[in-house]
Amino acid sequence: MDDRGFWITLQSIRRQLSAMPNQLYLIRLIHHQTHRAFPGERLWTAEQLANTATVRFLRARNREGCDVYIQPYCGKQNAGYILIDLDVARPSVIADMCAKGHDPCVVLQTSSGHLQAWIRLSPSPLEPAVATAAGRHLAHLYGGDGASTDWRHLGRLAGFTNQKPARRTPACYAPWVRLVHARVGLAPRGESLLQSVRQSIQPPPASPFPIDWAPTDPGPGSPAEAVTIYRSCMQRWHIRERFPQPDWSIVDLWVARHLLALGQPAVQIQAILRLASPHFPRRHADPDDYLRRTVARASLSLPRGRCVAAS
Repeated sequence: MDDRGFWITLQSIRRQLSAMPNQLYLIRLIHHQTHRAFPGERLWTAEQLANTATVRFLRARNREGCDVYIQPYCGKQNAGYILIDLDVARPSVIADMCAKGHDPCVVLQTSSGHLQAWIRLSPSPLEPAVATAAGRHLAHLYGGDGASTDWRHLGRLAGFTNQKPARRTPACYAPWVRLVHARVGLAPRGESLLQSVRQSIQPPPASPFPIDWAPTDPGPGSPAEAVTIYRSCMQRWHIRERFPQPDWSIVDLWVARHLLALGQPAVQIQAILRLASPHFPRRHADPDDYLRRTVARASLSLPRGRCVAAS
C-alpha cells in the first residue's frame, strides 16, 4: 500500500542518521510561507524518527509546505557536529574537505548547486563558543554561508522536498533533498582544528585597566562607568581588530574572567555586563540567568584558591 516515495524517504532518513549517530535529534518544521514553526517541536531518537508512522507524519507536513530540519541534540552544548551550508558549492569542495582532513560524514544536495555538509569534529560535546568558532572557520575555508555557523544551526533532513520558492526547478517543482554522501566517522584533523580554535578564542592574560579604576571599587556608579570599563577591555584586547563580528557572549565571558581575577564581586560584574555588553540582552530569554551562568563559567578558569564573591 505504501508508495515508492515513502520508502525512498525512509531509507534516506535511516542512512543520514546512521552516518551521524547521536542519542537525540531535534526536529523542527517551518512553513515556507509564514516562516512559522509547526507546534509540538520535540526530541526524537533515531529509532523514533525511522518509525513508519513518524515518516508519514513528516511527509504530510512537508506536502503542506513545511521544510524539515534536523540537529543532533546535546542540550546547551553542541553534539560534536558542525554544519557547513554551501549555498554556491564549488564542484571540488567535498574533495577539498577530504584533502585537508575535514571529511564530512553527511553531504546533502538541498537543490541544484546547493549543498549542506555535516562534519563530526568531536565524539564528545563542544562548548557553544568553540563550536561556533569552528563553524565560522570551516565556512570561511570552504566558501560556506557565514550566517549559518551558529553552534545549534539546523540542517535539512534527507528525503523531503525543499519548499523555498527560490529553489524551485524550471518546471516549478520543489526539489528533493538528496543524500549524496553518508559515512560515519570523525574528521581526521578535527581535533587539531579544535585545538587551534580554542587557542584563538582565549583572551589575553589579565592586566590592569588603562583607566583609573581599582578592584576595590563597589562597581559602576552609572551606565557610563560600566561602558568605560567594558570598552577598556575591548580596546586593550583589540577585539574589533581581531574579530570583525564579535560573539558578544564570548567577550562577556572574557570581561567577567578579567574582573574576577582583579577581585571584583560577582554581583558587580553582572551589573557591568548588563549595562555595557553591546545590544544586551540580545536574544537571551532569561537575562539574569545568562549573567549568572557567564560569571560562574568565568570563575571556573580562575587559579585554584581564588575566592569569588557570591552574587
